[in-house]
Amino acid sequence: MDYVNLPGVMYEEVILMFEDEAGFGRINNPRRCLCPKGIRPVVPCLRVREYRYAFGAVEPKKGRSHFLVLPRCDTRCMNYFLRDLSEQFPASMILMILDGASWHASKGLVVPLNILLFYLPPATPEMNPIEQIWKEIRKHGFKNEIIKTLDKVIDRLCDTILGLSAETIKSITGRDWILSMI
Repeated sequence: MDYVNLPGVMYEEVILMFEDEAGFGRINNPRRCLCPKGIRPVVPCLRVREYRYAFGAVEPKKGRSHFLVLPRCDTRCMNYFLRDLSEQFPASMILMILDGASWHASKGLVVPLNILLFYLPPATPEMNPIEQIWKEIRKHGFKNEIIKTLDKVIDRLCDTILGLSAETIKSITGRDWILSMI
């Protein structure tokens, strides 16, 4: 086993992860659907503003991931996510790449010792492959349907996240420019 010595601690491995958050709620986004020629499909639409937020980190090389569904996108929830991620990979140094959201750089942010943060340039979501994971979750779990309660949204979100295999995560996030760095 290769050990890495960073900040005075021995780590079994270094993991490159990409982090982001996405909101999921009872407001639906009608999508394309098939129907017979000459018939206009009727798609239900709901405008209720109730959300929960999925915090996620993905690792393109092996397809590992960590997700939490939390009530807000703020420093407190980000701290909780980072602490939980750190506990999932206690023997690893995590190099985390993330965007410049205000809670990612807040003075109140508490970053565990085994996580180093690196920020993407502003307005470059295409550089963060977890954005495509959110699209995959929306495509498979939230299409042309009104979900009656926020609890059912959370259940659907969790089921859809749990349905993501390591192979799916690798195929979506394993871009050549990322894999060549690892």
